[in-house]
Amino acid sequence: MTETLRARLARVGQSYAPHEHRPLAGYVAAMGAFGALAASLAAAAKVTGKPAPERPSLGDVALLSIATHKLSRLIAKDSVTSPLRAPFTRYTEPAGAAELNEEVRDHHSSLKHGIGELITCPFCLAVWVATGLTGGLVLAPRLTRLAATALTATAVSDFLQMAYDISKHAAEGD
Repeated sequence: MTETLRARLARVGQSYAPHEHRPLAGYVAAMGAFGALAASLAAAAKVTGKPAPERPSLGDVALLSIATHKLSRLIAKDSVTSPLRAPFTRYTEPAGAAELNEEVRDHHSSLKHGIGELITCPFCLAVWVATGLTGGLVLAPRLTRLAATALTATAVSDFLQMAYDISKHAAEGD
């Protein structure tokens, strides 16, 4: 990103949110990276001659939806994936069910701040994960369905574990 564009974004950011730092340059970089991801997937499909399906099956949509939910939460909230987030975040507290709450580090870099916001938000990550899984469904459908099945099974297991815990506490009168 050129210095002129960075300076312009800083000025726009200051007028956009005068009382709070908003990493607009980081967001622009993230949008550019997302565009590059989507364009790369489209180019790979074209080069390999793998056409996008006319209409994805309802089963694939359901499978990828649940897998997207699980992978987004794994990246954004799971204790085990915290080393991936650590350069951009600071641990604040446990969030229950093996998840963490973290805050974005106060970076002087708009890019690092934007990355921190992206990787701590499962809702924000979902569009990236869904795009990757959907691209995988076109480029490598068998492998993508297999990985999505594992993620979906894990998500369903999570909900069953929580239901079991709720039922156990209800039976014990807690």
